[in-house]
Amino acid sequence: MELTPAELTLLGLVVERPQHGYELEQVIEQRGIRQWTDIGFSSIYYLLAKLEKRGLVEAAQASGGAKARRVFHATADGRDAAARGARTLIAEAAPAPHPVLAGIANLPLLAEHEYAAALGARLVQIDARIAAVEAAERAQEPLPMAASEVLSYSLSLMKAERSWLAARAQVSHDREDRSEEDPRQLPGASG
Repeated sequence: MELTPAELTLLGLVVERPQHGYELEQVIEQRGIRQWTDIGFSSIYYLLAKLEKRGLVEAAQASGGAKARRVFHATADGRDAAARGARTLIAEAAPAPHPVLAGIANLPLLAEHEYAAALGARLVQIDARIAAVEAAERAQEPLPMAASEVLSYSLSLMKAERSWLAARAQVSHDREDRSEEDPRQLPGASG
């Protein structure tokens, strides 16, 4: 019974402490979980229902009136499944699909200035994401170890991508500058 990353993330939050769907949404938002996994607000209850059907969580009606929310608790099987899933995802260096690679693989479709502009736009977005994750981290201190490690790993990946983008954007910018001066200076240009 393999869990998707979204199911494992949600189950892990319920293992951390029993919660209802709205509380889970708040934690997901506060911790910036959508930066690294695909859990939409509308999918939280869908995922909880799947986990409940599989016996990994159970829900009790919270006290407090007719509109009381169902609080989800992890079952023993749920805690075991979450631990197995976490171990597997941490230990295995599986390739992670990254949409930017599909764009780069189709680089021959773009003019060099289009590629440079796209790199620059992505760099601005990565800078904004880094700033948002760092702000979320500062706003929630002290964080549970799991949240701290997720943010640390995420920031490391984003900073590595930022470094790669900055180097590529500079190379493209340098090439554009040289091409304005003398097109023969571009790599691959015939003289």
